[in-house]
Amino acid sequence: MNLLKKQGFFNSITLYIGTALGFFNLIILFQRVLTPEQIGFFGLITAVSLLLTQLAAIGFSSAITRYFPFFRTEDKKHGGFPMYVFKVTLVGFIIVSIIYILGKELIQQLKAEDKGSSLFYKYYYLIIPISLFTLWYNLAETFARTTFHNIFPSFLREVLLKILTSIAIILIFFQIFDYGGFVYWYLGANALILLILLIYLKKLDLIRFGPVSKEVKEKSPEILRYGLYSMLAGGSFAMIQNIDTVLLKVFSSEAMVGYYVTFFGMALVINLPAKALNTTSYQIIADAWKTEDLQKINKIYHKTSLVQFFLGCLLFIGLIANWQNVLFLLHKPEYANFYGVFVVIGLGFLFDITGGLNGAIISFSKHYRLVMYILIFAAVLCAALNVILIPKIGMMGAAISYAITMFALNFTYWFYLNFKYKLQPFNAKFIKLILIALAVLLFGIFLPYWYNFYVDVIYRSGLMALFYLRLSYSFKISPDINEFIDQILGKLKRK
Repeated sequence: MNLLKKQGFFNSITLYIGTALGFFNLIILFQRVLTPEQIGFFGLITAVSLLLTQLAAIGFSSAITRYFPFFRTEDKKHGGFPMYVFKVTLVGFIIVSIIYILGKELIQQLKAEDKGSSLFYKYYYLIIPISLFTLWYNLAETFARTTFHNIFPSFLREVLLKILTSIAIILIFFQIFDYGGFVYWYLGANALILLILLIYLKKLDLIRFGPVSKEVKEKSPEILRYGLYSMLAGGSFAMIQNIDTVLLKVFSSEAMVGYYVTFFGMALVINLPAKALNTTSYQIIADAWKTEDLQKINKIYHKTSLVQFFLGCLLFIGLIANWQNVLFLLHKPEYANFYGVFVVIGLGFLFDITGGLNGAIISFSKHYRLVMYILIFAAVLCAALNVILIPKIGMMGAAISYAITMFALNFTYWFYLNFKYKLQPFNAKFIKLILIALAVLLFGIFLPYWYNFYVDVIYRSGLMALFYLRLSYSFKISPDINEFIDQILGKLKRK
């Protein structure tokens, strides 16, 4: 196994373990120990700190990947490039922090009625150091990744941080400390993983701080332009993923945020197939663009869209049909009132993964800057829809805004690729798959409940999966899927 395959393998394992831990924390521990308001504030910590980090970094996570190879030297000072990154992003963070601090009064004026009781206002300034630790961690992780040492940093972020979060919730359960202690624990956990990563980088002697060289200074305008482009693109996507959470707090309450981030976290499961498949396909697309092999690009485009839609539909209908079991896991009966919100959010994720590699295909082409403009348009659309819909229909407004934005974003990508390059991933098999999914969903919904959570999950999910696979196999939805099923059946027959 070569280095890249090894890193991809272990990073995939880390991602799945981290996703499982995050799901366990959100769906099991949080629901049994924390109030909806407390869950909502934790969601706000994540959303706001991510937005602040995106802005403060000025796109330098991408700039490091692009420009570090030009300045790499044997003395590990790399022409002072690490020092340059540290200085520029620190200035960016100071500016963003000042704006954030000044913005508190404006937010409080919008929600004057809960000014004294809101956890967000109580711990408002603690989000600043959490954002700083997150910013430095992301930059350090990027330096590690550019030197092919990304497995351990990924483990710290995806696994260790979530384990530390689990421990904190358990300590609250045993009344070792209260929610305020949890917030400071989470701050300390972010500081700890940053410290461990810095010690790791120091031990490997990958980077050293030194004076900024003339070459880096001369390249600075180009680096800043590229960073600004990356910030606008990355920041816009981060806004699409998080602005609904922030605006729900502004126009609603932390309890509503708590319900919403729970549904959003559940729906993230639908996105797992895309994360696994896309990572291995990016390099193929990049190589195909070098020779302008549009036929190869379209083949990968179609395959990823179809397989992701196939797996996403199965996960989506499985979650819907198991709604009674999901409510049992969530442990709070009030979630039953917001069933439709989860369905709409799930549709948003389904729209996104069905697009397959559309955004990546444009990103690897000579028209890569177009992605930034499309993402800015989508972010503005998402924010506007949230501002209009949340005051009128609350949490459902946020869900509808996200679903419409995901549909509009992927439709725009699809339209451009179809118009410009005649790339088209969709065919009649997608219609067949929709009908199959609807039939299996109805089958799963009308299966009698066994009045035992564990038995019902296994028998309902199992029968639905078998029915779904059988129909997909019979209608030959995907040659890859049929080949995979044939291999499994062949192994079973030999046994």
